[in-house]
Amino acid sequence: MAGSKKRDYYEILGVPRGASAEEVKSAFRKLAMQYHPDRNPAPDSAERFKEIGAAYEVLSHPEKRAQYDRFGASADFGPSVGVEGFDFGGFGDIFDAFFGGRRARRSPMRGADLRVALDLEFTEAAFGVEKEIHVGRLEHCGLCGGSGAEPGTERITCSQCRGAGEIRRAQRSVFGQFVHVAVCDRCEGEGTVIASPCRTCGGAGREQRNRRLKVRVPASVESGSQLRLSGEGEAGLHSGPSGNLYVELRVKPHEIFRRDGDDLVLDLPLNIAQAALGAQVKIPTLEGEPVPLTVPPGTQHGKSFRIAGRGIPHLRGRGKGDLVVQASVVVPAKISAEQRALLEQLRDSLGVDGRDGQDAGFLSRLKDAFSA
Repeated sequence: MAGSKKRDYYEILGVPRGASAEEVKSAFRKLAMQYHPDRNPAPDSAERFKEIGAAYEVLSHPEKRAQYDRFGASADFGPSVGVEGFDFGGFGDIFDAFFGGRRARRSPMRGADLRVALDLEFTEAAFGVEKEIHVGRLEHCGLCGGSGAEPGTERITCSQCRGAGEIRRAQRSVFGQFVHVAVCDRCEGEGTVIASPCRTCGGAGREQRNRRLKVRVPASVESGSQLRLSGEGEAGLHSGPSGNLYVELRVKPHEIFRRDGDDLVLDLPLNIAQAALGAQVKIPTLEGEPVPLTVPPGTQHGKSFRIAGRGIPHLRGRGKGDLVVQASVVVPAKISAEQRALLEQLRDSLGVDGRDGQDAGFLSRLKDAFSA
């Protein structure tokens, strides 16, 4: 403002007089970012920005800073210093050097990654399978190859920015000259425009397509696992590379088996006669062919039996896990009169340790009664 006292440069940047060059630079970066007119719409942002630039131009220069420390604002720093007469166009170059204020021409950009879910049967996840998935994605236009221009035509220089990719507008005020730099809204900073847009993609360079892809699912995968198909995501902008496709696997539960790492677990129901006397049983496997198992007499509820090599194939390596069979002694909810009589006889004949008084004939009749 006219007639107002100039603010101290150290005060403007918010640093002490003994601040290092790096501290001055750091303070300038922070304040310039905050008050740059392109970023801050406040009415006083331009004036504050010029103050910050003037302060930094002096305090970042060793000789000028020494003069300022000795003589203050009355020191002669030459042209384009201070609020009055400060050429804002010159300071724009300083800001660009720190923050990349001028927008670079657009370069090829990598496409977005995509995700799809794939449902698998329990056996498919265990042994591996090849599946087909359907993906909707943006691909490079088949006609223009991603350029956006009709084949046989070329991009032309933007008439608005004349190929610069930016528009510079100078404004003058009582404080000096202010140059505003903005990205050209016609060419979006590229400096060229499409004279004849592609008739297929309309100049976008990409088009939506639905694809069927084959996916090889390895053995031993589990729910929540994901497969990465490199380059099968969306096509990039400006002929950039494609992103990746991630396939999330969802494994359905099995009717009788459950998984514990690479081992399979199976609950084997046994009636009290089988548990007491032992039995020869057929154990189902994931491959389909049953295997024999000898249940020894006196098997307790929760007893485990391990059948080697009948589990899940190892994901990275040879061999398989095991099939773990867990005995589950089932007490019948309803029994016949004959079964009740036999159980009562068994109860009366057993001693404290549960073994006394048993005889082969009685146990045989018990087994027959519960083997229907």
